[in-house]
Amino acid sequence: MNGAQDLGGMQSFGPVVHEADEPYFHADWERHVLALTIAMGATGKWNIDMSRAARESLPPAQYLSSSYYQIWFAGLRKLLINTSLATPDEIDSGKSRHPAAPLPRVLAADQVEPMLFRGSAASRPAPRAARFAVGDTVRTQIINPPTHTRLPRYCRDKRGQIVAVHGAHVFPDSNALGRGEDPQWLYTVRFDAAELWGRDTTAACVCVDCWEPYLEAESPA
Repeated sequence: MNGAQDLGGMQSFGPVVHEADEPYFHADWERHVLALTIAMGATGKWNIDMSRAARESLPPAQYLSSSYYQIWFAGLRKLLINTSLATPDEIDSGKSRHPAAPLPRVLAADQVEPMLFRGSAASRPAPRAARFAVGDTVRTQIINPPTHTRLPRYCRDKRGQIVAVHGAHVFPDSNALGRGEDPQWLYTVRFDAAELWGRDTTAACVCVDCWEPYLEAESPA
C-alpha cells in the first residue's frame, strides 16, 4: 500500500528530533491503548500484519496529523469493527450494547509480561531452496499493491546487493490478507543511496529486509 506511512525519501517533513530521557508513555491514555491492543491481539481474531495494514490504511490526513498511539487506537478501532467485536457506537460510548461473543483466548494479567518478553517468532521451515545468496546483485520488483506490503515505495525497481540471508519467514503480503503465512526467504539488501535518490543525496547506503517475491536477479553493474 502506498499510504502515508511510507515516507522514505520524501521531503519537507523535517528531521527526526530525539527527545532526551523520553518516557515510554507521554500520557496515561497511551498506556491504555497499548494494553488494549495487546489484549485484543491475543484473541486471535487478526494477526500482526493485519494490524499493520489497519493502521497504514487510515486516510493520509488522519495518519499524518495523529500521534503514534492515536494511530494505534484508530487501527484497533477498525479491527474491532471489521471483526464484529464492537460497533462504532459501543467504542465511542465505552458501553457494550449486546452480549459479548465468546473469544477463543483471553489474556490474563499475569500472562502479559511473559508473552511480551517471549515474543512470537516469524521464522518458518523453508519451502524450497533460497534463490539468492550473499553477494548476488538483485533488482526489486515494481509493485503498487492496494494492500499491505513491506517493500518500501522508495526502493522499488532499484538495484541492490544481498548482504544477509535470514531463512524463511512469514510473508506479510499474504498474511495481512488472511491468506496464510506463505513462508518466503528473507534477505537484507544493501542499496547505494544514490541508486535510491540520485546524486543529490548525502546518505551512503540503506539496508532493507526484502522477501524473495520482491526480488529478481540482476547482472552486476
